[in-house]
Amino acid sequence: MDYGEDHAKLIAIDLDHERHRYMYRVVKRVFDFVASLLGLILLSPVFLIVAIAIKLEDPKGPVFYSQTRLGRQQLPFKMYKFRSMIVNADKLLKKLADQNEVDGAMFKIKRDPRVTNVGRFIRKYSLDELPQLMNVLLGQMSLVGPRPPLPREVANYTQYDMQRLAVKPGCTGLWQATARNSVGFDEMVYLDLMYISKRGVLFDSFILLKTLHVFIKPSGAY
Repeated sequence: MDYGEDHAKLIAIDLDHERHRYMYRVVKRVFDFVASLLGLILLSPVFLIVAIAIKLEDPKGPVFYSQTRLGRQQLPFKMYKFRSMIVNADKLLKKLADQNEVDGAMFKIKRDPRVTNVGRFIRKYSLDELPQLMNVLLGQMSLVGPRPPLPREVANYTQYDMQRLAVKPGCTGLWQATARNSVGFDEMVYLDLMYISKRGVLFDSFILLKTLHVFIKPSGAY
């Protein structure tokens, strides 16, 4: 995806407009609830297979991993994922900080030594994200929205970056469905703000279709 000269332009979110989009938010919430409930039911065999694989590799470790993330208006919540790293991964983060390959308030390295063998596979196909359907069902997340950040990331946000938190975070979004980990933090913010400024039923549907393509033909995930 080529951002061109547009990326140099700052995007200002009309917060008043977002607050008054009542019908869109109702439609989005109803769809999120129904789709996440159906997803949890239909994908239950996949949940079972992934859980067994994680336990076979590390019988003592938990299947799920929860982490505090910040949602709309910096509201904290526990985000759920399948565990794709070793049990003490968070404690090793400081030792790997100097290997960060992403500029800005985000940490990513391609060959993270904390990721397990099963973890590499489920990350490639985004299967580790499936438990977030429970967050969607509970209303903490939406199917489509900006990536929910960590508190330590938000601590380094500028006022411009903070605009990402004007709406409910999502399991997928414009960044996840297009550029993914191939771009840096500033580009991610740009794509999230572009999504917020253009979001609607049709745009959400477009992103969900793009996300299905990523599941089938993965690229850029690590």
